[in-house]
Order: sequence, then C-alpha cells, then structure tokens
Amino acid sequence: MTEEILAPLAGKIVKINLEVGAKVEEDDEALIIEAMKMETPVFVPCDGTVKEVRVKEGDSVEEEDVLAIIT
Repeated sequence: MTEEILAPLAGKIVKINLEVGAKVEEDDEALIIEAMKMETPVFVPCDGTVKEVRVKEGDSVEEEDVLAIIT
C-alpha cells in the first residue's frame, strides 16, 4: 500500500522530520508548513517506511501538492 502525504494548504516548508528509508507511524509529525506567519504541522497518514520526500526546507507548496510517499 502506498500513501501520499499531501499539503493541507499553500505555504512554505519550514521543517522536515522525514528521511528516506525511515520507519514512521501514523500521526507522527512529518513536517511543518508556514502560512501567514502560522505554523501548521502535517502528520503521517499511516504506518510504513518513507519511500520519497519530494520537498526540501524553504520550498513553497500549493494545497494538495504531494510532499512525501509512504509505503
């Protein structure tokens, strides 16, 4: 099963807590997006392994952009 972590809103990536190959659990904090001076945490949707991280700190993202892949 493959799950995508999607951006819940447009903003800038300020912190990434994921590394490719790392084991993660549902509801772990994956990364933080800043929008309008507010930081919003984004959580892992399922247990699994980080297959891909598609963003880096400082990147701007739009709502529904794929941020990472969990398998």
